[in-house]
Amino acid sequence: MSDEPQPPTLTPARTPAPAAPTPTRAETRPASAVWLTRLLIVGLVLAALNLRPAITSLGALLEEVRDGLHMSGGVAGVLTSVPPLCFAVFGITAPRLARRFGPGAVVFAGMAAITAGLVIRPFAGGTAAFLAASALALMGIAVSNVLMPVIVKRYFPDRVGTMTGLYSMALALGTSLAAAATVPVTDALGGNWRTGLAVWAVLGALAVVAWLPLVRNRGGDTATPGTGTPAPEETPAIRITRSRTAWALACFFGLQATGAYITMGWMPQIFRDAGVSAGTAGVLLAVTMVMGVPLAFVIPRLATRMKNQGPIVVALGLCGLSGYAGLHFAPAAGAWAWALLLGVSNCAFPLALTMIGMRSRTGGGVVRLSAFAQSVGYLISIPGPTLVGALYEHSGGWGTPLVLMTGLMVPQVIVGIIAGRDRTIEDEA
Repeated sequence: MSDEPQPPTLTPARTPAPAAPTPTRAETRPASAVWLTRLLIVGLVLAALNLRPAITSLGALLEEVRDGLHMSGGVAGVLTSVPPLCFAVFGITAPRLARRFGPGAVVFAGMAAITAGLVIRPFAGGTAAFLAASALALMGIAVSNVLMPVIVKRYFPDRVGTMTGLYSMALALGTSLAAAATVPVTDALGGNWRTGLAVWAVLGALAVVAWLPLVRNRGGDTATPGTGTPAPEETPAIRITRSRTAWALACFFGLQATGAYITMGWMPQIFRDAGVSAGTAGVLLAVTMVMGVPLAFVIPRLATRMKNQGPIVVALGLCGLSGYAGLHFAPAAGAWAWALLLGVSNCAFPLALTMIGMRSRTGGGVVRLSAFAQSVGYLISIPGPTLVGALYEHSGGWGTPLVLMTGLMVPQVIVGIIAGRDRTIEDEA
């Protein structure tokens, strides 16, 4: 008998059987596809957990590292500028690498680079070697930064808000965990700052293990929309540099990154100079970072339900202005309040990532927009931490640096409102 469907006029003597219920998408998917989808989600979470500990663990021990490597305040400022520099330089290569090797393979390589850099960095013989090992870890972070929105848009196009929120939440969790635990872990392991920094390589190794089967099975390249399978790719025929939305989003990304890296690099020192203990200063930074854990999940979901994200931009900006003002006038007395306010303000980062996914209609457009916005944005953010370090060293206090930080919030809100308008880069082609 033929396997082809029969015409509607079947033999009348045969009683038709009741129609079977239509299987759901989950029932029709093979077990291997379900397994790869779950593994991809686990891999995304573990990768996100590794995107900031290399930075915030250093911020918690910056004074000890400066003393151990005999760094001046200016050199320490350069050290806090290395992350955005690496993100800008190496992030722009991510789309080409993803096209050549696949996004899963690139993220796997990024996790391996993070792990290697974290192992080598603490035991480097001098400042130059320390910076080089840091750059290796940051290179892995850079390519993963760019590819996270791309992977979400491509493999989960019907769940952009949820998946962006999930990995943003994991990113915030890793950030705050490193900030809070680095000093206690260092003390528990004998008080050596080198050991305290190296221990975070364990988290990187876990991500490498998770991504290895994905690369071997090419799970990141073969799985269906919403289940790990890439959506159909279209390459928008546009020049990204001619899009006002792309430029606004890049500027918004850069200014929020400036504030974030100044906060991660210098906020513990601000509190310590105000008389707060090193351990408490690390916990305060952790509070700032941990605010992003629940909000990083909520804000992307809220943003995807709004046509215009401008109101969220304004609310986050007002929190940042209040937090910086508090650090200026009463850093120790209101330390916990300022940490909370700046934690809310730093959630401009998951908002920016969400807008990257929303400001293009195609996967190819998101690749271009993500690379452009993040690379240009991180270039914009490079001078900030260095300038803060120089102003701190020459002025002998935090008054002038905090005025700078406060002033940067105003243009951040303006370009964020422009980037949050309901349009896509394809509309501007």
